[in-house]
Amino acid sequence: MGIAEKYKSAGVDLEKAILLVEIVKKFTANLPQKGVISEIGGFSGLFSLDISSYKNPVITASTDGVGTKIKVAIKANKHKGIGIDLVAMCVNDIITSGAKPLFFLDYLAFGKFNEKVFSELIEGIVEGCKISECALLGGETAEMPGMYAEEDYDCAGFVVGIVERDKIIDGSNISIGDILLGIPSSGLHSNGFSLVRKILFEENNFSLDYIPEELGKPLGEEILTPTKIYVPFIKTILSKNLPIKGCVHVTGGGFIDNIPRILPKNCKAVIEKGSWEILPIFDFIQKLGNISEEEMFRVFNCGIGFILIISEDVLEEIKNLILALGERCYVIGYIDKREEKENQVIFVEKR
Repeated sequence: MGIAEKYKSAGVDLEKAILLVEIVKKFTANLPQKGVISEIGGFSGLFSLDISSYKNPVITASTDGVGTKIKVAIKANKHKGIGIDLVAMCVNDIITSGAKPLFFLDYLAFGKFNEKVFSELIEGIVEGCKISECALLGGETAEMPGMYAEEDYDCAGFVVGIVERDKIIDGSNISIGDILLGIPSSGLHSNGFSLVRKILFEENNFSLDYIPEELGKPLGEEILTPTKIYVPFIKTILSKNLPIKGCVHVTGGGFIDNIPRILPKNCKAVIEKGSWEILPIFDFIQKLGNISEEEMFRVFNCGIGFILIISEDVLEEIKNLILALGERCYVIGYIDKREEKENQVIFVEKR
């Protein structure tokens, strides 16, 4: 019996480690890796931080996963989008503070290593890093039989960024009369999939190939659409020195839980229903699952993936810049005075 054959018989193949490194190197070969001074495969990643253009730099960091959207990817045997999702969920969080992503790391855990799945995940992660203009510094892959079923896997992402201290966006100067400018989502992104799976596959037994009339495309294609990465155009707005008072990544918790994270206690966000295009997938799921409007706004992004809170006097300039970058945007509400014990997010009909 060869070296580590006993370990292999228990479900872990150490010889795959060499293959993993070669796969990652193949996909990162054309990825700009500014600042990276170590090769893939070492014990740790090394990054040379250039702070020559900063007076008082602050390092930011975030970590996230993709959740049970992975179960749908496994069912469809399509995994590249999950890699993009993993990067998106992290970089979209740190850009809310005005930070520029520097580098990304991933952790991938398998019940049994699958080269196709791994390759597609890495391909997606690399694409997400390209869009975000950040380096892929390294990662870890684990084979964990007994912890996961053979076909199962999970992933976590980690991103580190940098921002000038006096340019941190923290919501502290948000004031009454400010505007909420919503940027569309690409779909469900990576939130609410436990509910989505329950409604679509348990209660209605749909297949991923099913084409609902309301969607006009296969269900699997629609719900596996990768999370939009908002870094490029937020960075462009900031590079023009246009003031952004607050940013909200509309992720798990929807409007109701995420907007208050950036608001001063004496302010509330008034969301005008009907002020943006709600994508067909959200109406489809709401009707099919008989979900209340309030729960929809708490679980899903409902078509708005990112929100800028800005003064009205820069609204037109920022709107025009966003449109020039090929993106859409909607004025979805405004900031008003909050009374004691009043909710920080309320919904009204469009004025």
